[in-house]
Amino acid sequence: MGEQERQRRIEPSDGGPDMVQLVTPEGERVSHPEYDAIADEVTTQELQGFYRDMVIVRRCDNEATALQRQGELGLWVPSLGQEAAQVGSGRAMRTQDFAFPTYREHGVAWCRGVDPLNLLAMFRGVHNGGWNSFEKNFHLYTIIIGAQTLHATGYAMGIQRDHAVGSGDPDRDAAVIAYFGDGASAQGDVGEAFVFAGVNNAPVVFFCQNNQWAISEPNERQMRIPIYLRAKGYGFPGTRVDGNDVLATYAVTKRFLDDARDGQGPALIEAFTYRMGAHTTSDDPTKYRVSAEVEVWKLRDPIARLRNLLARAHGVPQSFFEEVDAEAAEVGTDLRARCLALPDPSPASMFDHVYAEPHPVMDRERAELTAYLSSFEGAHA
Repeated sequence: MGEQERQRRIEPSDGGPDMVQLVTPEGERVSHPEYDAIADEVTTQELQGFYRDMVIVRRCDNEATALQRQGELGLWVPSLGQEAAQVGSGRAMRTQDFAFPTYREHGVAWCRGVDPLNLLAMFRGVHNGGWNSFEKNFHLYTIIIGAQTLHATGYAMGIQRDHAVGSGDPDRDAAVIAYFGDGASAQGDVGEAFVFAGVNNAPVVFFCQNNQWAISEPNERQMRIPIYLRAKGYGFPGTRVDGNDVLATYAVTKRFLDDARDGQGPALIEAFTYRMGAHTTSDDPTKYRVSAEVEVWKLRDPIARLRNLLARAHGVPQSFFEEVDAEAAEVGTDLRARCLALPDPSPASMFDHVYAEPHPVMDRERAELTAYLSSFEGAHA
């Protein structure tokens, strides 16, 4: 990294003049003509709920990282610093909406009612996804980069053909939200999803969490223009929002989900945020980014920002924040205990759900594995 590039990374962009922001990093409410009406409908109690969500999600995330470091998880994908983007967008969804995540949307999973234990169990290797996607309207995590955008677009086209879009019935009309990262924006699957969504006017909102680094590459080495501007080429609107501002993220996502349910088609939201931790627990970000850059982004912390707003503008007492901290600590302690108590599955159970019906190849391979495991003294298949 050259000296000029290094300095540019130390003083990161604030997202530019087109970025939607409703709460400054210092916690001051600012006006925005397009989104004030939505934001003004958010009550103090709802903002407190957003705060609670973010604090608990961060506590669970930190617990999972510690468990991985202690050898209890094979891998973990931290979401530190991206809580506002996830909680704001997750809380903008209606019950009938459907979310298609990557593998980092722990905050969205929380908002959709997925027990965090299911996320840890997957990375512990004791199951392949432990929740009913149709019960939570939250798809299983997708490890293949960008593939979920096609899944989301196809599902949105299905909603459209089921006439659950633009009917005027708020309990029936539905939309889809597809999450992906800045690195995934370079994948062909994402481009194809944009094409299908655009030409079919599908009710899907593409939500890109631009956390500035696709593993080891900064944005300027991945793209020539801001991600949200790509939407123009596919014939639908795009907007950049301050992804560390939970109120702005909520307002922007709500607007585009409402439009999608109303039959106005797809949209692209670029949430301008930052990955404070490693890409995964197997990554070492100190190899490719400087600590001074991280320090700059700490001043934009989404939780501290909302805390300042609640305390200064809404008169929320200190006791509320202490209660949330205590609750988060309890959730984290309980999550750790339940994770460590998870039973190990039988190795042969990996064959149980490969096909919906019995399959001769699976039967043969299961028998071979069972025989192999049985050859060890005291072993159980």
